[in-house]
Amino acid sequence: MDRRTLIAATGGLMASTLIPQSSEAGEAMIIRYEAMPSGHTAARNISVWLPADYGTSKRRYRVLYMHDGQNIFGASHAYGGQSWRVDQAMEARQRAVPGNDAIVVGIWNTQTRRQDFSPAGVEAAMDEKLRARTIREHEGPSLSDGYLRFLVEELKPLIDRDYRTKPGRDSTFIMGSSMGGLISLYGICEYPQIFGGAGCLSTHWTLLSAAESYTKPDLETPAMIQAFSTYLKRKLPKPGPNKIWMDHGTLNLDSFYQPYQVAMDQVFKARGWQQGKDFESRVYEGADHNEASWRARLHEPLSFLMG
Repeated sequence: MDRRTLIAATGGLMASTLIPQSSEAGEAMIIRYEAMPSGHTAARNISVWLPADYGTSKRRYRVLYMHDGQNIFGASHAYGGQSWRVDQAMEARQRAVPGNDAIVVGIWNTQTRRQDFSPAGVEAAMDEKLRARTIREHEGPSLSDGYLRFLVEELKPLIDRDYRTKPGRDSTFIMGSSMGGLISLYGICEYPQIFGGAGCLSTHWTLLSAAESYTKPDLETPAMIQAFSTYLKRKLPKPGPNKIWMDHGTLNLDSFYQPYQVAMDQVFKARGWQQGKDFESRVYEGADHNEASWRARLHEPLSFLMG
């Protein structure tokens, strides 16, 4: 797909950058939209990874939407120079089972990342003290509802219009790590008819990152668990159509997540979700809170969510 073909395919909406990637099966392609505007959130870059056979096949593809999009492909824009290399994971899936890959849409974060990814429904369920502290640390109240409206009402329709996608729920997935895991969980709870599966790696249940929270880990734990539990008991979809993957490691920041995850697992089970079928909850011994750790286990949530 050359630049002329691309601009025609995208309706000439905006300038795009094409980044070829070598592949054993041909040449994959990343298409970058610079500062995509939105009526619901701040403008941001979008990267669309097309499988190597996209230009020659006529098939339609499932779509995986991933947060922190600058961190998921190459290292040039990635945090700390490390990326997920989700492109390699998809290519491995295609080699193992043809047709088992997907288009990957990376949504870049902005300076309001913490507000964009902090679930508004959870903030609303907090007690007054915890909500005030969360808003203060995040430098403002949650902007997650606007961010999700951008994904659902603006970005997804554009991707489904301009690319050969399978637009249905069973072929649409959302994934992220840390606070990106939180917004993935919130996204499938708010839009279970849109997203069939959510991948929540190293889910940042603590929400707060102030040093006091980690030197005294029990300081806010009960109140935060209560807020998440209240929200999930109200909004977690009925089991069946959707799948959710949650995990965490045991080193550094990930080491604080266990009591939260144990509590959330119980909420899922109480709502009728079966572990191993409807949801998964994993602990990775020795895994850290970074892209290298998420890259190492990415194939497992992909397999659980996408088959």
